[in-house]
Amino acid sequence: MQRVSARHGVITTAALALALTSAPAVAHTGTTPHPNAPVRVTLTVQGPDGPLFRGRVTTRGHDVTTATGGTHRCDGTNGGAQPAAVPTPTAALDDAARRRHFTWDGTWYASFDDYAVDTIKNVGGGGAAYWNISVNGTSTPVGGCQFRLAAGDHVAFTWTAF
Repeated sequence: MQRVSARHGVITTAALALALTSAPAVAHTGTTPHPNAPVRVTLTVQGPDGPLFRGRVTTRGHDVTTATGGTHRCDGTNGGAQPAAVPTPTAALDDAARRRHFTWDGTWYASFDDYAVDTIKNVGGGGAAYWNISVNGTSTPVGGCQFRLAAGDHVAFTWTAF
């Protein structure tokens, strides 16, 4: 073991290396964004007879309340899809509806830990159609409370016939 002389004692190289490698990590602010930081996305709602809504909305994952489904979290952690809260498509729809004063409703399915959107602006599919969710032109592989959005994404809820 190599010894290094110091004015007030002796420090071994091995001890110094151990101290440096076992020191706690220090988080640096600004290096990694908070996963649930608000993001700005473009939201489109396309009904059977044309567009019902198109606009930019700032959103993040949050609790959502619908008349049919009640209040549940909608922050990406649903169904264990994401390890931490994140912005989601259904949260974006909810934010747009609240800010632009239109309604939407959805049924909560505990087995999926997610909502199924039933109506937007009083337009529903009944048994003949459903609201498909897509992000950047691709249908989401998981529910609208599970998919992680990024800034600049294009989110669409499209009335889709079976």
